[in-house]
Amino acid sequence: MEIELVEHVALVAGLELRLLRPPDAEALIDEDAFAREEFLPYWAELWPAGPALAEALPAALRGRRVVELGCGLGLPSLVAAARGARVLATDWSLDALELLRLNAERNGIALETAHARWDEPEPLLAAAPWDLVLASDVLYEQRNVPQLLALLPRLGASVLLAEPGRPPAQAFFREAGASWEVEEAGDRVYRLTRRPSAPSSLAARGGPA
Repeated sequence: MEIELVEHVALVAGLELRLLRPPDAEALIDEDAFAREEFLPYWAELWPAGPALAEALPAALRGRRVVELGCGLGLPSLVAAARGARVLATDWSLDALELLRLNAERNGIALETAHARWDEPEPLLAAAPWDLVLASDVLYEQRNVPQLLALLPRLGASVLLAEPGRPPAQAFFREAGASWEVEEAGDRVYRLTRRPSAPSSLAARGGPA
């Protein structure tokens, strides 16, 4: 890929992962992409929520089908795949997915990637339901809240969400409580389990208010 990269050694969940990553995410800002869709290269940062989610992953993942939303550098996906999960890592940034494939290969880890947007979720839904849905620090904008609330019930009944306290997350958890049991699963990591009486899709009832 035509992006300057540096190597970063990540010690997480008992693994040593050697990751290539951009040294300066701000240098990747594309003014045209921002003007079209307010796209910023958040994927290029190793945000603290990623390692926190990786640390909170179950030890027994062999054979389980796992999808990560907004994977960015994909640390949780790499750890889950290293533990034997069948992982699909997704993001709306093609650069993020290309780099994740490269880092997976460099570390001898097998996973799949897919380009996916939450408002065009067909690649995510094609293999649903998933055994486990992962997401870390994805509620950084208010517009993400209704999209995630509508999407999660269509993907599976078990979610691990790392959320460092972004303001939009308050609305998410307030709405999610109607359909999901929410409990702490780590340092600012939350386990969401769909209530048995909850509908399989919020979209079926018109989405969240």
